[in-house]
Amino acid sequence: MPTRFVLATANPDKAAEIERILVDAGAPVELVPRPAGVPDVEETGSTLEDNARLKAVALAEATGLPAIADDTGLEVDALGGAPGVYSARFAGPDATYADNCAHLLARLAGVPAGSRSARFVTVAIARWPDGREVTAFGEVTGRITDVPRGRGGFGYDPVFAADDADGATFAELSAVEKHAISHRGRAFRTLAEGLLVLAEVGDC
Repeated sequence: MPTRFVLATANPDKAAEIERILVDAGAPVELVPRPAGVPDVEETGSTLEDNARLKAVALAEATGLPAIADDTGLEVDALGGAPGVYSARFAGPDATYADNCAHLLARLAGVPAGSRSARFVTVAIARWPDGREVTAFGEVTGRITDVPRGRGGFGYDPVFAADDADGATFAELSAVEKHAISHRGRAFRTLAEGLLVLAEVGDC
């Protein structure tokens, strides 16, 4: 029987991606949404792993269920690794996806194509109320485009062209194409492998 996990994220775009990736990877899980009464978790960690763990622990404690959480950051070399842990609020606490993309492009104005290298990094954690956890990492390298391209995806997808995508941005790829090479796809497929191992020994 699959183990029921509560998803820490309240972002519907991210939740849909996580569920699709885990299902396609054959993870022995049943995902349930974060209860409406559970407040947002303050992401006060100094690293992506810190923030992912803060969210996973908080949801496991609040619900009594195992929880799955992640944190993702876009690291741009020309900006010294920024926005990093501040990716979701790069343009301010209430920034939209478009706001963040516009702010990023403004910060990179005048930076030549050869100096616009970047990477997306995801840390995914499955955490049980008793403290057990499985941690997984995923990364994809690429560059920041001069202008947004494409209508798919979310977040910084219209301005991130992955090295493995022949120049296309994530927003120009289908969901299947994106998941095959993305940071989140890689992290959650690795997480699924860990959960399958635990299921085989009866610990999941």
